[in-house]
Amino acid sequence: MDAHDAFEPCDDWADPWEGEHGDDLCERPPVRPRVLLERARSVVTSNASPDIPFDHAVNPYRGCAHACIYCYARPTHEYLELDADAEFESVLFVKSNAPEVLAKELTAPRLAGRVVCFSGVTDPYQPLEASFGITRRLLEVCAVRRQPVLVFTKGALVRRDADVLARIARTSGAMVYLSIPFADPEVARALEPAAPSPSARFRAMRALADAGVPVGLSLAPLVPGLNDRDVARLVECAAESGATRAFTTFLRLPGPVEEIFARRLAERLPDAAKRVESALRDAGAHRAGRAAFGERMVGSGPRWELAVDLFRKAARRCGIEANDAPEPVLPRVTKEQQGELFG
Repeated sequence: MDAHDAFEPCDDWADPWEGEHGDDLCERPPVRPRVLLERARSVVTSNASPDIPFDHAVNPYRGCAHACIYCYARPTHEYLELDADAEFESVLFVKSNAPEVLAKELTAPRLAGRVVCFSGVTDPYQPLEASFGITRRLLEVCAVRRQPVLVFTKGALVRRDADVLARIARTSGAMVYLSIPFADPEVARALEPAAPSPSARFRAMRALADAGVPVGLSLAPLVPGLNDRDVARLVECAAESGATRAFTTFLRLPGPVEEIFARRLAERLPDAAKRVESALRDAGAHRAGRAAFGERMVGSGPRWELAVDLFRKAARRCGIEANDAPEPVLPRVTKEQQGELFG
């Protein structure tokens, strides 16, 4: 049996670029992705890694159309007998029953009041979300269950859900981190070819903050020789856009991602490739593919330490909390609100 026989092809999915949220997406990709529907038996995954700032995650999709050349999740497609290269970006899976499954799973005592992350692997606000709305429906489930949430995304589409995220923020707690690692739009387009522009992401951050949703900056990955010089500028832009927290992590290149990253970087930014290769060696490139606890998110050596110091000083200057472990902002509950929360 083919590995994809368990999934239902979906050929008539609505074009997200033609819908009302098309302005929050990147340019239309040259090839229409192949979409398959999955009936998930479980959607909450757990981890015990001290490197990861959440215990439970929900991934509405498999694969990611944002096509970031450094994405550490690329090897997950190999479990589906697909490649970590082009197919990770063009063969996408939608967990069509995820909201219903989550509603059942959140009744388990072990998950009561625990933080749920969107998403641990692929972006919950990639263009497919404009067509299928799975992430929004999952958030609505969390709102009903009073579940605190942590969101990581490059998708400007997240501002569509400011209402439900603000509701969760007022009751159980929420935090949205916009991943914006590159200040130069041309560099961003080279490494994140199908993600919204940095300016679009900062606008989404501002919209969420104005709606009462706590927001932060994910300056990840930090790529020595490429965006370490952008650190202060990115932190400043985040502060101007309403961010109260920020974190950064080292470039991670597990398995086949190392070759994909090197090849595409040389193709798209040939003048920078040699410089990045040298800077990575100075900042601990030998750690980039490691999976051991304590070694997956940090570099080493003077260059890495200088970049982190610059990040922390910029955050302090801008009044932003520099975090090692991102977590949701829990609401301050007044006596008057306790009846609403626990009644």
